[in-house]
Amino acid sequence: MRKVKWAVEYLKNSSKRVEDPSSLKSQWKKDYKQLHVEIGCGKGNYSMDMARMYPQDFFVAIEKNESAAGIAAKKFDEAQDLNNLCLIHGDAISIGEWFDKEEIDVIHLNFSDPWPKKRYAKRRLSSSSFLDQYKTILSKDGEIQMKTDNELLFEYSVLEFLSHDFILKDFCVNYRREPHPEDAITEYEEKFIAQNQPIFRCVLKKKEDPDENNS
Repeated sequence: MRKVKWAVEYLKNSSKRVEDPSSLKSQWKKDYKQLHVEIGCGKGNYSMDMARMYPQDFFVAIEKNESAAGIAAKKFDEAQDLNNLCLIHGDAISIGEWFDKEEIDVIHLNFSDPWPKKRYAKRRLSSSSFLDQYKTILSKDGEIQMKTDNELLFEYSVLEFLSHDFILKDFCVNYRREPHPEDAITEYEEKFIAQNQPIFRCVLKKKEDPDENNS
């Protein structure tokens, strides 16, 4: 995304931007039922729509691109009815520093950058450096919900999840062939639906620790 000067400037003073995410570690949920984290929120529509749909839950949107984050921040600030939503501008490689052990209930990965070249595979949000952190910060019954239009990224990601002790709870190669009113539609998703392009989706949970069951 090209630099959007006003968005970069706006981001600095947004009331929805969390300046020091690590200061809220273990305190994100407050009085809310569940904590949702969207990694790579883009312009923020998905997190904003989900926050409206689930007012009992708290939503944290993460975006490292400064311009996209600024656009999302402005939307969040203008949505004065939403108190259950905030923004982190930063690289999610630091996610383990921002959230406590088993603090997150749902991680959303929506149309993440596929980084198609093999030498950049470690940058994918479903690579081992991220998955090891997800396992720590996800609650015992927590989920990763992933949507993508990229078939190769989907195949890579599912194999990575399974090799890192995640188990498939749901798996779909044409997610929007049926209505899913419980799940907001992203901007990218709208375009792909209009083009009759399939949306790949999977839901994953951590494999239960047998030692915990025997304790």
